[in-house]
Amino acid sequence: MVRKRPLALAALVAGGLATGALVLAPTAAAVSPGSATEVYDCGFYGGGEATLTATQNGTAATMTLTSSEITTPIGVGKDTITTTLTMARSGGGTLVFSGKRNPAMTAGSGVSVGPLAGTVSPGLSASAHPGSVRMLVFGITVTCTSTAAQTPGPFVFS
Repeated sequence: MVRKRPLALAALVAGGLATGALVLAPTAAAVSPGSATEVYDCGFYGGGEATLTATQNGTAATMTLTSSEITTPIGVGKDTITTTLTMARSGGGTLVFSGKRNPAMTAGSGVSVGPLAGTVSPGLSASAHPGSVRMLVFGITVTCTSTAAQTPGPFVFS
């Protein structure tokens, strides 16, 4: 019985430490809304409605853009599109998300790029309008400009 008490005490102490760590652990930051819709005009390359999906972990944030209306005229391989998403910050300035992340896409399929990385601060508010998406594909730059207010919007980072 003497042996059981030190083990029970050790288990109790370990459980208490684990509980204390959970109480003191910082909560994950959240961005709201988690997704929004924007309409883009890509000039000669067409345009249409796109969904922007946001995530946040501290000051690191990502945006993913998907659209069934904005399509790729040619097939592209995985991670071959260099993308820059520029958003308007409330109060002035811009917020930029960038990266070279995309799934492989066949000619005529909807565009999907991201997650694109950016840096945010608590309380930052940003909207896709006015803003743009610039995609570099096989040396050709496609620029899509937002045409209306983001719905819902803006993104607010905590």
